[in-house]
Amino acid sequence: MNDVVSYKRDGEIGVITINNPPVNALGHAVRQGILDALAQGTADDDAKALIITGGGRTFPAGADIREFGKPPQEPSLPDVINQLEASKKLLIAAVHGTALGGGMEITLGCDYRVALDSAKMGLPEVHLGLLPGAGGTQRLPRLIGAKAAMEAIVAGKPMKAAQLQKMGVVDKVVSGDLMAQALDYARQLVAKDAPLRPVRDLEVKAESADIFSDFEKSIARKSRGFLAPFHCIKAVQAATESSDFEAGLKRERELFAELLKSPESAAQRHVFFAEREVAKIPGIDKKTAKRDIEQVGIIGAGTMGGGIAMNFLSAGIPVRVLEMKQEALDKGVALIRKNYEATAKKGRMTSDQVEKCMALLDTTLAYDDLSEVDLVIEAVFENMKVKKEVFGELDRVCKKGAILATNTSTLDVNEIAQSTKRPEDVIGMHFFSPANVMKLLENVRGDKTSDEVIATVMALSKRIGKVGVLVGVCNGFVGNRILHKRQHQATQLVNEGATPAQVDKVLFDFGLPMGPFAMADLAGLDVGWRIREGLREDDPANAPEYNWLDALAEQKRWGQKTGGGVFDYAEGDRTPRPSDVTAAEIEKYRKEKGIETRDVSDDEILERCLYVMVNEGAKILEEGIAMRPLDVDIVWIYGYGFPVYRGGLMFWADQVGLDKIYAKIKQFHEEAGEDEWKPSALLEKLAGQGKGFGDL
Repeated sequence: MNDVVSYKRDGEIGVITINNPPVNALGHAVRQGILDALAQGTADDDAKALIITGGGRTFPAGADIREFGKPPQEPSLPDVINQLEASKKLLIAAVHGTALGGGMEITLGCDYRVALDSAKMGLPEVHLGLLPGAGGTQRLPRLIGAKAAMEAIVAGKPMKAAQLQKMGVVDKVVSGDLMAQALDYARQLVAKDAPLRPVRDLEVKAESADIFSDFEKSIARKSRGFLAPFHCIKAVQAATESSDFEAGLKRERELFAELLKSPESAAQRHVFFAEREVAKIPGIDKKTAKRDIEQVGIIGAGTMGGGIAMNFLSAGIPVRVLEMKQEALDKGVALIRKNYEATAKKGRMTSDQVEKCMALLDTTLAYDDLSEVDLVIEAVFENMKVKKEVFGELDRVCKKGAILATNTSTLDVNEIAQSTKRPEDVIGMHFFSPANVMKLLENVRGDKTSDEVIATVMALSKRIGKVGVLVGVCNGFVGNRILHKRQHQATQLVNEGATPAQVDKVLFDFGLPMGPFAMADLAGLDVGWRIREGLREDDPANAPEYNWLDALAEQKRWGQKTGGGVFDYAEGDRTPRPSDVTAAEIEKYRKEKGIETRDVSDDEILERCLYVMVNEGAKILEEGIAMRPLDVDIVWIYGYGFPVYRGGLMFWADQVGLDKIYAKIKQFHEEAGEDEWKPSALLEKLAGQGKGFGDL
C-alpha cells in the first residue's frame, strides 16, 4: 500500500479511501494506490463488496494538473477504471464534494453509485480543449442515453446529486454521514445478492439518426472556433455505432490524441493555468493581512454604479449607494431590481433570492452616511476634476482603514489619490460594462497603494465572482490602452478605403465577439467622443484630430442606444446594418483630407489591427504596467472577448511567431512613420533571439 490510498474492512464491506489533499487529484501515486487497494480488497475473502471513496473534503476532483504536459506514467487512468470495472466483487462509489473529470469516470467504472445530496459530478474536459479520455464518452451514453450524455459532456458543467439521480447516473442520494449510509447501502446490495453491473455491458443506441447533426447545428454559434465540443460529439457517436466497447474506447483515444496536439487545446490549457496564476502577485507575500470588507459604498447609481452594486449584493455584501438626487437613486434602484427580476425569469435565481439581494441595498444622498463602509467605489463621470472632488469628500468622511477605489477606465489613479491624505488606501477597480456580467476586474495599483489594500482587493475580486488582474497606472491601463491602438488602426483602415463592415467582419471571423465598430456602437460613440473632446480641451497639442466618428457623435448617433452610430439598428434589433449617413461622413472626411482610397485586403486589416495590439502589449510589459504576458492575456479574454481557443493576445502572438510579427511591424513603421508602429524594444529583442513572450 502507499500513503495516499488505503484499504480497510468494516464488517463484510471493504473500503478503499483516496487521501491526497487538497482535492484527491488522480496523480500517479493515487492511480497506483487504487490498483493496490483493489487487489487487496479482491483478495480479502471476508469482503463481500467494496466501496471506493475520497477522504477529506471531496471525491477525486480530476487529474493532477502538475502532470499536464509530462510523459504519461503507468498505470493510466483508463487502465485503472478498466480494472475497477472488471472486479469480481460488487463495487460502489461513495461520492461527496465534486467528482469531476477522471473522478466521475471512476464512478462510471463502478457497479453502483451513492452520493451525498451536496455532491456534484461532471466531465469538464471540454473547457481544456479535451474530451473525457478514460472511457467517459463511452460509458456515460450506456448509462443515460446518447443524447443526454452528449449534452452533459459538451456542456462540461458540474451537476447536482439530485439531477444525477434523475438522469440515472446516481443510484441513491443520501444526507448526513455519507460513509455510514454508503456502508448500509452496500450491505443491502449484498443481502439481496445484487448483480455486478459493469457499465460497458449496457446497450447504447442513438435516440434518432439526426441527434448528432442536430446537436452540432445547435451549438455551432456558441462553439464557434472551438474543436473539442465537436470531437466530444464524435466520440459519443462512436459509442452508438458498434456494440464493441473496445472499438469505442479506441476511437475515444484517437480523438483525445488529436485534441491534445491541437493549438486550440494548448490555448485553452494556457488560459486555465493563467487564470489561476493571475491571482498570485509577485512581490506580495501570501500571508499579507487582508482587511475585512463587510459593507461597501458606491458613488453613482447609473448603469455602471448599479452593475457594480449587484456584484456585491449577489455575494451577500451590504451596499449603500450615494447619488446627488433622489430621482437618480430611485431610477438606479429600479434598474437593479429589473435586472435581478430578468435573471429570475430565466430561472437563474429565485424570487426569494431577488428579495434577499434587494434587502442588502441601502441608499443615501449624503456623503456622511458612508462613514462606516469598509470599501467605497466611485462610478461617476469620467472627468478628473469631478473624480478629485469626490475623493476629497471621501477622504473627509470615510473611516480610517477604508479602501477608496475609483472605477476610472483611463484616468491617472495617482493623481486621484493626491486629492486624499491617504494615497496608500487608494486603488483603481475598473469594472467592465455590463459590470454585473463581465468577469474581468482590472485592479490598478497606484504608486503608494499598500500591499494590504492590493491583497484585499485581489481576494475580494474572487469573492464577488470576478477574475482580478493587477495592473499599473497609465492612460487606459492594460485593456483600454491596447484597445485604443486597435481602434485607431481600424479607423485608419476605413479612412484608406475599407468599410466599417469589412473591418468588423475580419475581426469577427478571427474569433472576437464583434468588430471594433459594432463594439463602439455598443459602448456608445458618445463615450469616446467625450474623452477626445476632453483631451482637446486639456492638451490641444497632443489631442486626437477631429474625424468622422466625432461628426457622427455630434449628430447624436451614439450607437445602439440611439438607433444609429457607425451602423444603423432597427428597433428591438441589435444587428448592425451599413449606414448611408456614416458612408457620407466617411466620404466627406476623405475629401477634406485629400485621401485617395485603395482596396484594403482582409489580411492587411487583420495584421494591422492585431499586430499593433501585440506591439502595445509588449510596451506595457516593458514598462511594468502588466507584470506578465499572462496578465495581458487574461485582461483581453475576460474584458474584450479575445477567443479562448487562441489563448489570449500574447499567447497567440507566440503561435504566429514574434519574428514574423516584428518584421511586419517594422514594415508598417517605415511606411506610416506613426509612433504607435515603433517596434517595442522587448518585441525586437525576443524576435531576434527566436523566443516568445512565454519565455519571459
